[in-house]
Amino acid sequence: MGTEYFGARAQGFMINFRVDELEPLLAHLRGIGATADEKVEESEFGRFGWFVDPDGRRVELWQPPPT
Repeated sequence: MGTEYFGARAQGFMINFRVDELEPLLAHLRGIGATADEKVEESEFGRFGWFVDPDGRRVELWQPPPT
């Protein structure tokens, strides 16, 4: 892979979960010891955040824009 977007070089894909409230979920994940990015990206497609699962895979969380 030519990108670090997915996380570790060996990670060829990323799971994306749709969530209702991104910040509280990221705070909860941090509270239970998960590594979660501090950065949240916002775009016309919604809000995106990331954390690393126990096996070291980067996981994306997506909060769609309000309708």
